[in-house]
Amino acid sequence: MPFTLGQRWISDTESELGLGTVVALDARMVTLLFPAIGENRLYSRNDSPITRVMFNPGDTITSHEGWQLHVDKVNEENGLLSYTGTRLDTQETNVTLREVLLDSKLVFSKPQDRLFAGQIDRMDRFALRYRARKFQSEQYRMPWSGLRGQRTSLIPHQLHIAHDVGRRHAPRVLLADEVGLGKTIEAGMILHQQLLSGAAERVLIVVPETLQHQWLVEMLRRFNLRFSLFDDERYAEAQHDAYNPFETEQLVICSLDFVRRSKQRLEHLCDAEWDLMVVDEAHHLVWSEEAPSREYQAIEQLAERVPGILLLTATPEQLGMESHFARLRLLDPNRFHDFEQFVEEQQNYRPVADAVALLLAGNKLSDSELNTLGRSDRRAGYRAAAAGRQQRSRRCPGRAPGADLDADGPPRHQPRAVP
Repeated sequence: MPFTLGQRWISDTESELGLGTVVALDARMVTLLFPAIGENRLYSRNDSPITRVMFNPGDTITSHEGWQLHVDKVNEENGLLSYTGTRLDTQETNVTLREVLLDSKLVFSKPQDRLFAGQIDRMDRFALRYRARKFQSEQYRMPWSGLRGQRTSLIPHQLHIAHDVGRRHAPRVLLADEVGLGKTIEAGMILHQQLLSGAAERVLIVVPETLQHQWLVEMLRRFNLRFSLFDDERYAEAQHDAYNPFETEQLVICSLDFVRRSKQRLEHLCDAEWDLMVVDEAHHLVWSEEAPSREYQAIEQLAERVPGILLLTATPEQLGMESHFARLRLLDPNRFHDFEQFVEEQQNYRPVADAVALLLAGNKLSDSELNTLGRSDRRAGYRAAAAGRQQRSRRCPGRAPGADLDADGPPRHQPRAVP
C-alpha cells in the first residue's frame, strides 16, 4: 500500500474510530492518528485491515469546522487528495478542501457507503459468517430448540409440558399440580423457549412477596434469564427515566401486593404491552360472583391485556370447583362465563373420570363403565388392555399399579395443562 503523511484512512474492523490520519511511517509500519477518539494505532504496511478514504464527484463531504462541500472535482498531488466544489452553507463555488481537513468523525455505517468507499470484507470472513448463521438457523428449527440450554434435570413430564406449551403462539394455560413437582421449572422452560424463538420479548412474573427472590435466582441460575425485581423503591427511581417505569425493562418480577396497592401502578402495568405473564400461587386469588378480591381483579385486568398467560396453582381437587372456575375465567372469560353451567358440564365428566381411575389402578371395568369410556366397538380393546395389564402384574408383582399404562392413558403423574 502506498502511504503518505496526511492521508486519510479508515479501519475496516473498527469503523467507529472514524477517519485516521497517517502521522508516521517506517519501512514496515504505519501509524494512524484517530482524532475522534484521540488514539494512535500501529498497522503493518502490508495486508492491514484499513481502507483509503477517497470521495468522488457528486459526493457531499464535511470539513472539520462543520461546513459541507458538494464535490465537483478531485485533485491528487504527491499522494494527497483535495476536493473542489460548492460550499453548501454559503453557496460559494470553487472552494477547495484538503483531505487532512476532513471531519474525523465520519463513519461508513451503511452498506452502500462502505461499498462506494471500497470497504469490502474478505471472502473467508463472509463465508465464516454465512456458515455460522446457517448453523444458527438450523439450531432454531430443531424441535427441541429452547429446551437444551437450561440447567435442570431432564424429567419427562416437565419436558412434555414445556415442549407442548412453549411452541404455541400466546399460550394461555393453567399448570396445576401437587407441590414439589416442578411447576416453576415448567414455567421457566416455557419462558425460555418463547424468548429464544422470538414468540415473546416482554415477560411479567407476578408472585407472592416471599417468593420474589426465589424466582429471581431460579430464572438466572437455571435459564440465564436476567429479570429485574420491581418494588416501591425501584418503581419510584424508574419514574425519573420514563413515563411508564415498566417500559425500562423487558423482564420484570413483582409481587402481587405491589400490583394491587396502587391504581396508577396497575395502569402502568396494563399499558406496558407484555407478551407473556406468569402468576404463581394463583389459587390465592379469591373470587366469588358477588365480590371478587382486589388481587383477583388486578390480575383479571392484566389478563385482558396480555396475550399469553401462565397460571401456576395447586390441583383443582384441593381448592374446590369454584376456585378452579375462577382460574379458568382468567384464561378464557368467553368460554368460562357461567359457574352453574360449568358445574353441570363437570358432572358429565365424572363417570368418565371414575372409570379412568379404575383403569389406572389396574382394576377390571364393568360393561357400563366400558360403555362410558367409548363406543361399543372399543369394548374388546379396553378388555384386552385391562387383561394384559393384570397378566403383567401377576408376572411382575413388584410393579406399581398402572406402571405399564402407556398407550392406554396418560402417565400417572402427568401434570394438568388446561388450555
